[in-house]
Amino acid sequence: MHSANGILLALNTLDHLFENNKAWAASIKERDPNFFSTLSKQQAPQYLWIGCSDSRVAANQIVNLLPGEMFVHRNIANLVVHSDLNCLSVIQYAVEVLKIKHIIVCGHYGCGGVRASLKEEDHGLIDNWLGHIKDIARFNEPELSQLPEEQRVDRLCELNVKMQVLNVCATQTIQSAWRKGTSVTVYGVIYSIEDGILKDLKTQINSNEHFKKIRYGQP
Repeated sequence: MHSANGILLALNTLDHLFENNKAWAASIKERDPNFFSTLSKQQAPQYLWIGCSDSRVAANQIVNLLPGEMFVHRNIANLVVHSDLNCLSVIQYAVEVLKIKHIIVCGHYGCGGVRASLKEEDHGLIDNWLGHIKDIARFNEPELSQLPEEQRVDRLCELNVKMQVLNVCATQTIQSAWRKGTSVTVYGVIYSIEDGILKDLKTQINSNEHFKKIRYGQP
């Protein structure tokens, strides 16, 4: 009984979320009475968003898109790691099933994961994940070491996005799509929580030739 009461109590603390949900659904139906019935019959987003788990960086809201218009994957510090089957599966589903043509990697300035990777401290289990960012910092140490702390964090946030764009391009799904002549473009952008503005990092890649030129410096 104690356990059951505990579960019931926990659920009761979510009452305000259920009320918010009802109000949100009502406002959507007021604008478009058929919105949810139409949405339930199909999923046809044009974009895949790979972003950070930070609660302040909500993908759909940032670009003012409704549910159903963007396929979303989020993790700490918006990483694309070759051993992360979750992220790789999302990319495959997006490209091969949903036929998405635009993949956006979005970081944000002041990212807590990026900041933690620059500190010589024990953060526990997450240090295994942050090791990927530490590698990027090490490769770019000559540039980063010349910057004040906050600028160093923000610059590493940008460099991290650019590396993750390359990691997306290196996946089997994207390599296969390009070999087949499928149109898929990968973009890198970064978000400022302070003013709500997205910045284009000019890392748009839409072919294997372009990818190799950037990653390996091929002419």
